[in-house]
Amino acid sequence: MSASTVGIGQAHPRLEGPAKVTGTARYAAEYPADGMVYGWAVQSSVARGRIVRIDPTATLAEPGVLDVLTYENAPRLQSTASSELFLLQHPQVHYRGEFLALVLAETLESAREGALLLRVDYDTEPHSSLLTEHHPGLYKPEKVNPSYPTDTGLGDFEAGYAASEVQLDQTYRTPAYHNNPMEPHSATAQWLDGRLLVHDSSQGGTLVRDTLGQLFNLPVDRIRVISAHVGGGFGGKGSPRCTPVLAAMAARHLGRPVRLALTRQQICGPLGYRTPTIQRVRLGSDADGRLAAICHDAISQTSTSIEFTEQTAVLTRSLYAAPNRRTTHRVTRLDVPTPSWMRAPGECPGSFALECAMDELAVACGTDPVELRIRNDTEVDPEEGLPFTSRNLVACLREGARRFGWADRDPAPGVRRQGRCLVGTGMASAIYPARAAGAHACARVNPDGTYEVGINATDIGTGARTALWLIAADALAVPGERVTVDIGDSDLPAAFVAGGSFGTAGWGWAVDKACRTLRRQLQEQHGGTVPADGLTVRVDTMTEAAEQPRYARYAFGAHFVEVRVDMDSGEVRVPRMLGVFATGRVVNPTTARSQLIGGMTMGLSMALHEEGALDQRFGDWVNRDLATYHIASCADVEQIDAGWVDDPDERVNPLGVKGLGEIGIVGSAAAVANAVYHATGIRVRELPIQSDKLVDRLPTN
Repeated sequence: MSASTVGIGQAHPRLEGPAKVTGTARYAAEYPADGMVYGWAVQSSVARGRIVRIDPTATLAEPGVLDVLTYENAPRLQSTASSELFLLQHPQVHYRGEFLALVLAETLESAREGALLLRVDYDTEPHSSLLTEHHPGLYKPEKVNPSYPTDTGLGDFEAGYAASEVQLDQTYRTPAYHNNPMEPHSATAQWLDGRLLVHDSSQGGTLVRDTLGQLFNLPVDRIRVISAHVGGGFGGKGSPRCTPVLAAMAARHLGRPVRLALTRQQICGPLGYRTPTIQRVRLGSDADGRLAAICHDAISQTSTSIEFTEQTAVLTRSLYAAPNRRTTHRVTRLDVPTPSWMRAPGECPGSFALECAMDELAVACGTDPVELRIRNDTEVDPEEGLPFTSRNLVACLREGARRFGWADRDPAPGVRRQGRCLVGTGMASAIYPARAAGAHACARVNPDGTYEVGINATDIGTGARTALWLIAADALAVPGERVTVDIGDSDLPAAFVAGGSFGTAGWGWAVDKACRTLRRQLQEQHGGTVPADGLTVRVDTMTEAAEQPRYARYAFGAHFVEVRVDMDSGEVRVPRMLGVFATGRVVNPTTARSQLIGGMTMGLSMALHEEGALDQRFGDWVNRDLATYHIASCADVEQIDAGWVDDPDERVNPLGVKGLGEIGIVGSAAAVANAVYHATGIRVRELPIQSDKLVDRLPTN
């Protein structure tokens, strides 16, 4: 397709694709600067205590080492809302792996060697790092991420459950999960004439700029954060992290540019992770599977520094109808790093428990799992009583079942075989909030008839740059080759982070408004003739976004999975995986499909491989690299596809767009687990589903 014919809904490859595959796209640790200094972060080797001595003698004797920053000599910072960014300011140790020093050297190799030589002595204290459902420190938090009520209730759950013909009461567990973006966290910082310039691997440069301003007591107009290309984030780069702070501190201390790139091992934990969860789900229904009562109780962990409670049970508040309802969240403070966002926080682990429970209910009622979910569909939000902007869950279920061939499924578990493999199919529903935050944007027409659009959005590999370009060209009604889109720079108009599936829905709204405003002004005020010095407009959608009418705003989806389970080894393979989604108006089918199948694959990885293995003796995970923290590879799924139903939703924003970066992972792990049950008759309620949980329970002939 030529650039001349681009517009919303037309498939187009990523604009930056050639730059990425040829290596000309620069990431945060690749920007050159004269006199570059390299940093290497030193981490605590104890889980709790206090530093009593740091001896840098051997480190400073290493050739090329310039200095060692510690709490004793580091630049002083102003406190912020995040105590974890108050780096190198005190001797306390809150968890194993906490950053406590930064070695600075002329080369990366010298910095690394110097870090190995740094001696740190501690006064240690007993620590607690293992989450259990009976932990004495469990309490009710004030809220769950980001600002949901901790508990909710409607009707009388206990009475409704007790009166139900069919009752289900099960507990499901998920381990800790670690974000592993292709580009680890990194930053390059330099002070130029009193102004701080940072190239940061971040999902939101505006927030990083504002946070650095607080820490260094600087006006934000003296700080510039550039995140032109980011090699993945998955939520782990959604809030400001240690790398730009440490790099900026060191650059100020030495008066030279400083580059800090963390290793794969260093990002495991201190840079955020998904909390392990313990979830109890109780469902009560009539004999046909119509829910009368539903309760979802979630337990998770946080750190001793910051309270972060994942919203694990929140999806249960909106997905299915039931007159008697309750959801609760409890959390305990442990001597561990603070958990944070990871793709579809809350909805992802919560959907594993809820959707496995729904599958178990379908078995107990003798009802088809797809039909069970259709019977429990709802026209209004079950707890809020609000109408949905659109709700096409049933359409996704029916279309997915049709495309997958669900009607040919034998409902009995453990009966289909292919050689020495048991074969089964499973499914699950998906739901994720459809948010559209306000943003600022600018659009300019130049005297030569070209257009420039600017917004501080961030493309973390999702295709956001291309989607915004399509929206801009569509709104301007000009050939695509005449339009450029500039993003990833805090000097551009401010926008929300690339997270929470806000991106295209919120940024696109502002870009569309800016371009249509420019087009209208050009026609009405200048008769369609470009002024000699061009024309620029700046707009925002802050008021419109804040004053939207109250609706329940969600995207929906349905997953269908086929698995093969080897009867001798217990190995699970996934030959087919299909997702069908209702995610509003699709801007770019090429990148939309990529995002959806990426989320589905991440859910498959969660189901079969991923697990943070904690050694509570040390309060740390032992599998801190991709050799030991296993993720899905190409061999793990043979055929994966994603599609969508027609779902334009102008109640979310004028473009009718909903975010789709996260819904692909919601429910996908449950669909795999349900397929494993159908194949084997074995119900696994604790992830991951690995051979040791199956092999001794499989038939031998």
